[in-house]
Amino acid sequence: MNSHYNPPLSHWQRTLVTRSQMDIPLTIVDRLEAATSRLEDMVPAMSENSTLNGAPSISDSAWQVDSTNPSPVPKTPLPASIHDFDSLINGDVKTFVNRSEEIGGLVAEQSAALLRAFTAERKFLIVTTKAKKPDISSPAYMEVLKDLQSTMGVVEYIKESNRASPFFTHLASVADGVQVLAWFASDKKPADHITETLSAAQLFGNRIIREYKDKDRSHVDWAQSFYQIFKSLTAYVQKHYPSSLTWNDKGMDALEALNEINQANTPAGPSPSPSAAPGPPPPPPLPTFDNPPPPPSMPSNGVPSTRSASSDMGAVFDEISRGEAVTSKLRKVDPSSQTHKNPSLRANTAVSSIPTRSDSQNSMSSYSGKSPIPGKKPKPESMRAKKPPRKELEGNKWLIENYSEPVEGGMVEINASITHSILITRCNKTVIRIIGKANAISLDNCSQVGLVIDSLVSAVDVIKSSRFEMQVLGSLPTVMLDQVDGAQIILGKESLGTEVFT
Repeated sequence: MNSHYNPPLSHWQRTLVTRSQMDIPLTIVDRLEAATSRLEDMVPAMSENSTLNGAPSISDSAWQVDSTNPSPVPKTPLPASIHDFDSLINGDVKTFVNRSEEIGGLVAEQSAALLRAFTAERKFLIVTTKAKKPDISSPAYMEVLKDLQSTMGVVEYIKESNRASPFFTHLASVADGVQVLAWFASDKKPADHITETLSAAQLFGNRIIREYKDKDRSHVDWAQSFYQIFKSLTAYVQKHYPSSLTWNDKGMDALEALNEINQANTPAGPSPSPSAAPGPPPPPPLPTFDNPPPPPSMPSNGVPSTRSASSDMGAVFDEISRGEAVTSKLRKVDPSSQTHKNPSLRANTAVSSIPTRSDSQNSMSSYSGKSPIPGKKPKPESMRAKKPPRKELEGNKWLIENYSEPVEGGMVEINASITHSILITRCNKTVIRIIGKANAISLDNCSQVGLVIDSLVSAVDVIKSSRFEMQVLGSLPTVMLDQVDGAQIILGKESLGTEVFT
């Protein structure tokens, strides 16, 4: 507080005051001057005491901003669609990842890539809530989808690069199912796209269930947990995006929204602590073969310390050169004990050094208590009891079994839809006609079966079958042949780009 001190008026100064001012008592003026001086003395002391007592000053508390600890910027609350998608990831997707980790290996690795793909789609959905929809052919749209496309590609790559894996059916099921994340880019409604993708994933998923239902229940639970993701995602899109994906018409640019999300998701690295433990030591240098170590030096006399083969042979020849002294310590055999001179000794001598088959069996039986029983061979196919033919629709799956003779009309006909998968097993000398566009066909343990199809969404998988014939009238993406003895495939004009894997 800055103030100017006014000294008391002198006598000659008081004579210049006007008459009206002369009427003010001089004692009052003196008292006012004394009070002013007293206040000026008290102000510095008060400010000093307040600082010592820890009370903040006005300049510190009201006007000065601490730049080292700025107040956090309030985050924009996420919309309900993102909260529900987080619940899907933290629920069914995490459950599937945990079951994959129980199996381990490539299955766990691929499930981790699937989790990253769901996380990338979450970022894409946040962009749609903040930004206007860019042109599909623009670089901005491709930049927004780059993370999602790359993570989906990793899931597919793990399958393609490990076809010899014993868990290839697991990898193929997930690789076919990861396309469900492209529900927003389909011409159909999102829920319809998810249903079609589930049918494609069930082609290999149902094989896993059939193979492991009596061996290892954990693989069955793994497939069921994977199917649950599709069901939950269908409910999600029906709630938030029933017809198609929506963008924010009044939002910002898509790239600007993407950069904002990336900056918000990038945490600041902590400053290194001086008391932190030092890192591990660097690894030792790799060995080099450019300068190999020299061989061990020889003794001064030129003779190695260990005996070599040449020195041993020399000792042998030295012993031989001694003459009769070599055989002096040998025992001579009496002529009565020589078998070549006494035939009776040869007849009484038994050679027991060579074991016989009966001896080995007796020794095994004495060891185990009973003779080993050979394994029971399976009956040939012709001697097995024949089961009645079966053609039945269970849910979205057609089952065709045990057809061994031509039926009335010459063929077995099925009216399939795009959500139907077809399983054909233990059929012989039968022609099967698939009418309509089905999802996938699996033919297992059949002989001389003819298959005529219109079109398929996914693939035809032929396993352990002989003399197989197929004619495609429409389109077919993929044919997979495993342990097939003789196959003839006729493709139409629409299916000339079909890929065949053997």
